[in-house]
Amino acid sequence: MNLQATITAIEYHLPSEELTNEDLCASFPDWSMDKIEKKTGIRTRHISGPDEFASDLAATAAQKLFASGACKPQDIDFILFCTQSPEFLLPTTACLIQDQLGIPCTAGALDFNLGCTGFIYGLSLAKGLIETSQATNILLLTGETYSKFIHPEDRSVRTLFGDGAAATLVQGKETSKSTPNEGIGPFIFGTDGGGGQNLKAECGGVRSIKFSKSDLPSEEPSKENYLYMNGPEIFNFTLKVVPQCVHELLSKSRLTLKDIDLFVFHQANAHVLEHLRDKLNIDKSKFLLALEHVGNTVSSTIPIALKEALSSQKLNPGQRIMLVGFGVGYSWASNLVHWFHNE
Repeated sequence: MNLQATITAIEYHLPSEELTNEDLCASFPDWSMDKIEKKTGIRTRHISGPDEFASDLAATAAQKLFASGACKPQDIDFILFCTQSPEFLLPTTACLIQDQLGIPCTAGALDFNLGCTGFIYGLSLAKGLIETSQATNILLLTGETYSKFIHPEDRSVRTLFGDGAAATLVQGKETSKSTPNEGIGPFIFGTDGGGGQNLKAECGGVRSIKFSKSDLPSEEPSKENYLYMNGPEIFNFTLKVVPQCVHELLSKSRLTLKDIDLFVFHQANAHVLEHLRDKLNIDKSKFLLALEHVGNTVSSTIPIALKEALSSQKLNPGQRIMLVGFGVGYSWASNLVHWFHNE
């Protein structure tokens, strides 16, 4: 029996607390709500509570997936969890999630630390596990709580990042020579660790972070526990590598832009996405924007956008989708998904 990895269900979960543009304007009076929305494309971000962590968000997203009837906890034979805000350096958060969800002890579980390309890497790992007969039903989780290491006075990142998690079910489906390609891939990957200093947080597990007023740096919010981002350098990197990554994938697949039905890029911010769309000459009707009410949720932006596309019927069976991730690392990746499932 030949198994092909396919995405069969997606759910996501956001914390209940919201950070609106109105809230940000109260903290930064020289910024207007219109200016923030125009620059970022974001109106609202969701912020995790003091005792709410990436594992909680991811587990809730998984519970939504189980409640949808897509599968049961006992069906899962591997958990992949992508996060850059783990609760602890050890134990592995995926192990804690296995116990929390009641997934069988026969399941494999691992964390991988990757940001804005994390979902694409997760699909690659899932495909490898399924198509080498190591697993059949994989729970791919992405979860992030960047808010826990954002300096309260650093508006450059407070305006962008929101907390959230997604649960994606990747299953092995039997295929034959007569079955059309409905799977995941091919993939393109890229890495340049020389840019790592332009988006970083030097802290450890988020449960151990203890902030106080005396911890706040007087000028540059780039020390110790706080997230630091060099926005201009990240922007320049993105405009350089993403178009190349897209064209490499098209060449590898022997396709053109016209052959792609929907482009789902990492939802960094509207300013970056519009520049990329213009540079690549992608039609607006094929280019998905889905960050207005969630913000940049790092590794969860692509699955959240896919779920929104499903809900709005922008994503339908038979379509060929291109996924593109880019950001912290530096890291970039792209892949194709031939969509067949309609929730």
